Amino acid sequence: MTEPLFHIVAPAVWAPAVEVGRYEPPSLAEQGFVHFSWRHQVARTANLIYHDETDLIVVEFDPAGIPDPVVTEDLYDAGEEFPHVYAAVPTAAATAVHPLVRDDRGDWVF
Repeated sequence: MTEPLFHIVAPAVWAPAVEVGRYEPPSLAEQGFVHFSWRHQVARTANLIYHDETDLIVVEFDPAGIPDPVVTEDLYDAGEEFPHVYAAVPTAAATAVHPLVRDDRGDWVF
């Protein structure tokens, strides 16, 4: 199995996607792709992008269950590559849903 992909999302956004079997986050319409992270990027991404959110989960995906290519790229010239999928993602490719919790300082930890 290849390295799993991780996607940070609010539970209220993920639940309806599971019901229909396809996950199409706003980023797909706005930017043309679904943002993912590698395991080591999850906490940093959560703290950078979602620090003020109150309820988040991390959905783990098996890339083999995603029919479209996973493209690893540095789109923002940040010096770090992230995985992206340029299509809706089947929720059946999700292998686990993990809680995202805060430490004593209020930072997200994964």
